[in-house]
Amino acid sequence: MTDNNRRKLIFDAFDNKETERVPVGFWFHFVFGDDQFRGLEDRSVLDRVIDGHKDFYDAFNPDFVKIMSDGFFGHPSLLGKTIKHADDLYNVKSVGPDHPWITEQVKTVKRIKESFNGEIATFYNIFSPANYIRIAFEAWDKDPEKFTRFFETDPGALAYAANEIAKDVALLTRKVIEEAGADGIYLSVQNVQTSAATKEAYHTYIAPSELDVLGAANAVSDYNILHICGYEHHQNDLSYYRDYEAKAYNWAVHTEKISLKEGKDFFGNKAVIGGFDNNAGTLLDSGKEADIAQYTADLIQEIGDTGVIIGADCTVNPEIELERLALVRETAAGVSGKNRKQASPLHN
Repeated sequence: MTDNNRRKLIFDAFDNKETERVPVGFWFHFVFGDDQFRGLEDRSVLDRVIDGHKDFYDAFNPDFVKIMSDGFFGHPSLLGKTIKHADDLYNVKSVGPDHPWITEQVKTVKRIKESFNGEIATFYNIFSPANYIRIAFEAWDKDPEKFTRFFETDPGALAYAANEIAKDVALLTRKVIEEAGADGIYLSVQNVQTSAATKEAYHTYIAPSELDVLGAANAVSDYNILHICGYEHHQNDLSYYRDYEAKAYNWAVHTEKISLKEGKDFFGNKAVIGGFDNNAGTLLDSGKEADIAQYTADLIQEIGDTGVIIGADCTVNPEIELERLALVRETAAGVSGKNRKQASPLHN
């Protein structure tokens, strides 16, 4: 498959057009722990992220790349002060277009994308404004209950901070597409993990900031992905996002117990991404190769080969052998598109 055809393959899949084969996409993080927040203070973090993307591209020759935002997980207004009480969130402010948190992300995305020589489609990871707050509380402040605690006691304060952060994230979204050349974004959203976050409450306090970002993305690209994050088995009610306009949808099939086919129907026959459990110790990570191939074939048999990209619920184990991911792609190619009538689902 030529390089131009690889880009066309992804866009045609997103547009529910017939494709030569079902594409495949997996991704993983390149730095971990506090380094995910330290890109601006430690240049070596960004160098590892940039080199990691290039090494993955050279080794795997992927159908497309989700460019990770490793090193930039923390919005500066959240990291610059200790937020002990919910009303401290009223001190969170937009940092503006000239802040390095925005300008350096644009430069980093551009450098990563240049290493692919324009050969594939790229989508930049963007957390929803509320997720920037949640991740900062959980992974930087090391207080995993703070986000839900604040939502239960003062959701208005969370909404205020999310709306401030949304100003920067919407601007960042436009810049990584228009200036850095990404083809779209991969917007990560998640239900607030408390019973207080009813659908009505979520749409009052959380959704407006998310829709601002998604609207900014859709204004400059027709190819944006909504990721409903079930990382570490966090559960989501997909109905919260039914009216979120995206070109493709990715959710935790194995946590939500909603298959690719069911989700494709739910989201109005839009393109879908996923199928495999991303967690360590599951089929993709450590199962038998014959079972991985059969599972891939079964996914395609169930959903068909139009408007689908085989991938995982979320980021996969970085220690996974690339040969296992290649097996998924090889199998998908053999049972879909122009080859579906000739090939066996198993490759020995």
